[in-house]
Amino acid sequence: MTISVIRFGGSNCDRDSVQALDAMGFDAELVWHEDGLPADTTGIMLPGGFSYGDYLRAGAMAARSPIMAEVREAADEGTPVLGVCNGAQIGCESSLTPGAFTTNESARFQCEHVHLRVENAETPWTSQYDEGEVIELPIAHGEGRYEIPDDRLDELEAEGRVLFKYCDAEGEVTPEANPNGSKHAVAGVTGERDHVAVMMPHPERASLEDLGRTDGQPVLSGFAD
Repeated sequence: MTISVIRFGGSNCDRDSVQALDAMGFDAELVWHEDGLPADTTGIMLPGGFSYGDYLRAGAMAARSPIMAEVREAADEGTPVLGVCNGAQIGCESSLTPGAFTTNESARFQCEHVHLRVENAETPWTSQYDEGEVIELPIAHGEGRYEIPDDRLDELEAEGRVLFKYCDAEGEVTPEANPNGSKHAVAGVTGERDHVAVMMPHPERASLEDLGRTDGQPVLSGFAD
């Protein structure tokens, strides 16, 4: 399997992502966005960073790169796609997933470890967790607040398309445990089909023993499902 990690101007988690995927036994390759998707791509990761300096809106300019038309086509054909942090913003801006990520409620850049509760353990990205399991992953974003109309969010929850919610160490979803003010404490969602997903916390930063935690490994294992 070849996981194409798309690099835009301003990406800064691309090498981290390749390192984590390689350590897990995947063949991961950095792909400059102007070069297009390699023919042997079997999975796509949109990594974190600050593509185009987050000008206009975070992810908005990268979403208009020609490679994203290829990513959408590949996703439609069943290729797994995961967007993380800035990649999540790009994914929403590209209509791979619904909703949008906007300025944190604090209006500050949040860089810390957070707890997440697994809401649906029947997707490729969560199948190695138990529903209701609490994991810990790092966040690093200034525009991570998930927003979507209330009725649409109710539909996503009813359809099992919410992957994770911010919670405390006991799994309780509370305002204090929500680092950015995301609606319903949503930290990650899927597209119309669950092989496409976006999330703000960084699984690749908690996927190696040397990093102190491996809670994120199961997310990246979704590329194998």
